[in-house]
Amino acid sequence: MTPALRLNPALKRAPLLSTARDDQQITQWALAARGGDREAIEHFVRATRNDVWRFVAHLGADAQGADDLTQETYLRALTGLPRFAGRSYARTWLLSIARRVVVDRYRAAAARPRIADAEDWRVPAEHAQLTGLPGFEEGVVLHDLLRALDAPRREAFVLTQLLGLPYAETATLVGCPIGTVRSRVARAREELAGLLRAAEAAGKPVTAAA
Repeated sequence: MTPALRLNPALKRAPLLSTARDDQQITQWALAARGGDREAIEHFVRATRNDVWRFVAHLGADAQGADDLTQETYLRALTGLPRFAGRSYARTWLLSIARRVVVDRYRAAAARPRIADAEDWRVPAEHAQLTGLPGFEEGVVLHDLLRALDAPRREAFVLTQLLGLPYAETATLVGCPIGTVRSRVARAREELAGLLRAAEAAGKPVTAAA
């Protein structure tokens, strides 16, 4: 029976665990959780929830949708834990599930009439600020910047630059060569830096292209 997921929502704002040592620890928790170790399950979810929430938010969900997609990701992951063999890091395995959850949600949405389109990107922007690009200032809405990128570049950038996933792990997750991931990230950084420079030159706030 899949354990109920009752974690404080504030956990999605906890510090990220992104080093190789952290990934090894997370993987050990996942392996221990396969046998029903409730403490290991709790550690596993606490250590990865922030990553999952940021990932699904930047792939295209509003704040409410990101919460729902995160919950669905863990429902699938905890159900599938007995089949997790540890051949990859557990965080990579979990994000691959999150990716499928997002794709499934898009497919389901495309199959039914669209009633409303009300997006609120304030919360994901506040909890995943971009750093390391020239001219970046607090208050720039990160999602508005990322929306200007095509989906593959945005995904590669979020995974490697915001979530700290190694390039090799990212390549495995998205199913492309590592060189392609590096190229997508480099192009994404160039495009984001160009947006910021253009906005600074014009003296206008940064927004995505229509």
